[in-house]
This record gives sequence, C-alpha cells and structure tokens, in this order.
Amino acid sequence: MPAVTVENLLSLPTLTSVAADTVRPVRQITTAPSGFEGEGFPVRRAFAGVSMRDLDPFIHMDQMGEVEYAPGEPKGTPWHPHRGFETVTYMIDGIFEHQDSIGGGGVIANGATQWMTAGAGILHIERPPESLVASGGLFHGIQLWVNLPAADKMVVPRYQDIGPQAAALVASSDGGTLVRIIAGSVDGHEGPGRTHTPIALAHATLSPGARLELPWPSNYNALVYVLGGSGTVGSDARPIRMGQLAVHGPGDALLITADATQESRSPSMDVLVLGGQPINEPVAVYGPFVMNTKAELAQAFEDYQAGRLGSVPAEHIGQ
Repeated sequence: MPAVTVENLLSLPTLTSVAADTVRPVRQITTAPSGFEGEGFPVRRAFAGVSMRDLDPFIHMDQMGEVEYAPGEPKGTPWHPHRGFETVTYMIDGIFEHQDSIGGGGVIANGATQWMTAGAGILHIERPPESLVASGGLFHGIQLWVNLPAADKMVVPRYQDIGPQAAALVASSDGGTLVRIIAGSVDGHEGPGRTHTPIALAHATLSPGARLELPWPSNYNALVYVLGGSGTVGSDARPIRMGQLAVHGPGDALLITADATQESRSPSMDVLVLGGQPINEPVAVYGPFVMNTKAELAQAFEDYQAGRLGSVPAEHIGQ
C-alpha cells in the first residue's frame, strides 16, 4: 500500500500532542460488506449500517479492491450521470482513467486524487487504461461521495486533479506515522482539495505499535476506516481491523494505535480519517443523484433523460 511514502519521517512537520481528556470515544464499529460496482470490480461498502445523521456531510464510500487482477480482468464503470454532490476518487495502488462531459479528466494513479463537483449535473466515466487491462495488476482505491448543501447543489460542475505530491505530509508526535492530508485542515496543516462543504480527509500509515494522536475540530464528525492492518481506536481503545469503520463521539482529538504485530499482507496499519461539519438538511438519494427532496430527484432524472446533464464526448460514443 505505497500511495506516497517518505523515507525519513523525522524530516516532516509533526502533529501536536493531545490531552487524554480530549480524545473522542468510539460510538460504533461496523464491518463493511463486500459487493460489486460498475462493470464488476469488487468493493467494500464502508458506510453500510451507519445512520445518515452520523455520516453527514458524507453520503457513500467504497473501498475499491484491494485486488490483484489477472490479465483481461480489470474493470471500470460505464458513462453515468451525477447531480447534487461531489465524488472523490483516491487511488492508492493502480491506475484509473477519468473523463467527464465538461472536459475534465486524466490519469489517477498511486496516491493521486480526482475531485469532481457534479453540482448541477455531469456525465463521467472511470476505467482502467488498456495497458492495465492487458497486463493485469494491483488495484486499490477509495471513492467517497461528499454532499453539497442546498445552496450549492446546482453550482457549475468542477474538476480537480490532485497529484500524489500535492498532499500535505506530516508525522505523528512519536515519529511512527505518516499522515497524508488530502483535503481540509488537520492541526493547521492544509490539504490541497478545495471543498464546498467544510471537511477534512487524510490517509495515515502507522508502523507496528505506533500511536497516532490527531487533533480534530470539535464541530466535525469523525470517522476512521481501516484500509489494512489492525489496531485500536478511541479513548476506550476499541479493537478494529481491515474493512471496519469507527464512528466517534464528541471531543477534540482522535487516537489510533497500531497493533505491535501485523499480518504479513499488511505490514502497517493504514487508515482513512475523515470528518466534516454536518449540513443538517434533508437528504434524498436515488442512484447517481443526491438532492434534498423526491421532487428534485425526479427533476434530475428528467433532466438527464432530456440530455441537460451533458453529453458523452463524440470520440467516446459507442465505447
């Protein structure tokens, strides 16, 4: 699970140590069920079993892979629409190609992120390049849906290409953890992702036995999803392992500790840490649309069928 790595963590800025009485407890731990998305690539549904109230402002998250494809096996998604939210695709291992109806797109690979604000409406496609389909290879990533408040649901669509070197890199106070900040502010360190909804998103790699103390805004919710390895989370040191999500209660900091012994397939503990300021608005979700009311969902489908959410570029028609 390479993403972005640093040989000497001591060369990085370090996070502030936190007081024990500010660490958030864990309210719930859930295990993500497995499924398939798009043309058939395997995913874990990270938010299954968690209430929308605890997820707000997030809607949905899939862990894509981790899978080692044989030649001919890599799969993606067909062209499809979105409206009313933002999609975030973070590639840890492997390559995805993205294109959309507003001209955005490119290659997402090995630590890169593409941040697509669907807003008023967009069509897009994500798929492995032909070279990866031919050769096979490792594929592992995350797709996250971030809600937009009602006032921003019809903004002009936008695409952000966040290269792997753009993430802000910091180390834990004990020097055993690398934290990659993709969006928002963590302990005063700013990630490159520009968001409509105030959030923070980071990927942390903990060495065996390492302890990550992470200052966290008290007005944000706090979710920790384990991408690989095992350890404990929260002020109550709840055990957690790969494919599990921890929902935290109130406080000003998060505490994550990696087990001293990890499995050979996951030599470190990797976690995705995310949270945001709740929007506290009604949410209506159906298929690729996230709106506030059923009437707005119906309008989104009508607009899509009428071609008002964009069109597939001519060079891709029939693909």
